[in-house]
Amino acid sequence: MNYFDYAATTPPYEEVIVTIAEVMAQHYGNPSSLHRLGEQSEMLVKRAREACSSILQVKRSELVFTSGATESNNLAIKGVAFQYQQRGRHLITTTIEHPSVYECMKQLQSWGWEVTYLTPDQTGCISVRQVEDALRDDTVLVSIMHVNHEVGSIQPIEEIGAMLKHKRHKPFFHVDGVQGFGKVPLLVSSSGIDLYSLSAHKWRGPKGIGLLYVRQGIKLTPLLSGGGQEGELRSGTENVPLIVGMAQAMRLTVQDQAQRVNILEKLKGQLEAALTAMPEVRLNSSSDGAPHIVHFSCEGIKAETLLHKLEEQGFYVSSQSACSSKQIEPSRVLLQMGKSKAQAVSGIRISLNEAHTAEQVHDLIGAISKSIQYLIPFKQK
Repeated sequence: MNYFDYAATTPPYEEVIVTIAEVMAQHYGNPSSLHRLGEQSEMLVKRAREACSSILQVKRSELVFTSGATESNNLAIKGVAFQYQQRGRHLITTTIEHPSVYECMKQLQSWGWEVTYLTPDQTGCISVRQVEDALRDDTVLVSIMHVNHEVGSIQPIEEIGAMLKHKRHKPFFHVDGVQGFGKVPLLVSSSGIDLYSLSAHKWRGPKGIGLLYVRQGIKLTPLLSGGGQEGELRSGTENVPLIVGMAQAMRLTVQDQAQRVNILEKLKGQLEAALTAMPEVRLNSSSDGAPHIVHFSCEGIKAETLLHKLEEQGFYVSSQSACSSKQIEPSRVLLQMGKSKAQAVSGIRISLNEAHTAEQVHDLIGAISKSIQYLIPFKQK
């Protein structure tokens, strides 16, 4: 099996699987319990928090463990909107955000908040000027992703953070860091970021666990009421095995990160060169985007059709994001980048891992070419 859908989810590290199983079997105590079993579980959560905070170079008290990026994004956005609505009810985001941000903003809009949606250029990028021009005195939050989940475009997060830092009515700055962590360098603490979301299963950790960085001094209205765990921001018994597994996966991901990225860049270059040479193919991603994502369209051939044709040959890729792939609609991201509807319904995302080899990529290229040639007679006019 040739799996090329790492932007959707990743197979956990073997070490992480073993660790999670051991913690589930041996450390099943509730971290809030006062007895020894509870104290042991609490200590594991504390050590995991220390490990994650050390890697991100933030304070331990600034991390909130969640069920994943969807919860982290919702907690960041709604938590700020509800907590600071007396300061302002204007929010800024982009038209190409992940659904967990985009739909959250739409929901707040239906509840009376005003939202400005910034449209990217044809490479999928937002400019600092666009953000600055959209600011108002009542802007309370700016939420912009680091790396786009479909085409891999990288947003100028550091520059936006620096610009916001000097505004008299400084809004909070939230960044969805899911696709960037471990692949595109970003120092959270010095980039003007106030809130930062991550999900472990995007970097070979377990599903169902993530975190939210909340800069010290920021208050959020919790989404969940209950026992007051996670600094009263996320009630509910901590998922100790997954928290420990996430911390271990995070540590393994940042080891030799530069070397891993170098491998990804070479594989991406090989793939882009071959796709560019195919006359039926149009690249939607750019060479200066994230090193693990290549996105292309073959007009007249629906993405779903090409995806399943590749699957027949043992290659697994995706169309749109995993959260949107079952919707038979044109890609919102591609349409907002100014691509045609024909391109938007035929988009295919290939996402790489450093474990892939040049031979595997070569075989994938051959399968793509073969599939396209087979499907050309059936192209929609």
